[in-house]
Amino acid sequence: MKNPQDVDRKAMKKAVKNTTATGKKSAGFTDEEKAAMKERVRELKAEALADKNRAEGESAVLAAIAAMPEPDRAMAQRLHAIITATAPELSPKTWYGMPAYARDGNVVCFFQGAYKFKARYATLGFSDKANLDEGAVWPTAYALKELTAAEEERIAALVRKAAS
Repeated sequence: MKNPQDVDRKAMKKAVKNTTATGKKSAGFTDEEKAAMKERVRELKAEALADKNRAEGESAVLAAIAAMPEPDRAMAQRLHAIITATAPELSPKTWYGMPAYARDGNVVCFFQGAYKFKARYATLGFSDKANLDEGAVWPTAYALKELTAAEEERIAALVRKAAS
């Protein structure tokens, strides 16, 4: 009887051989995506501590924000202040290297700087754990170019609803 692992290795070698035999460069993950995945692995290792200790999560979020280039850093700092003031029950933590806010270990909302994937705008996103359901269709991510008082009020309302 064949060992299932041997079969998997043979299939994987064949797949690699078939993709490299054409001489074409693989359209795999970008350097930014690889870095995000590596960051996530580090986060998973530290996540147990952060979930049990709010200060650990807060420290990780503040370090991630400090490492951001402007204008993402200023926006992330302001969002952090809004989210922690509006929903203090959410625990700060990092998620794929970005600031995130969780309930019972599950991310509810997160910030993704424009620089991270060379996008033209930053993103405030909400996971499926956010209580934003509204009919059969509702937005789960918002593009952010700047934060004015009106946008800050809208974000606070969204976070309040998401955390409820």
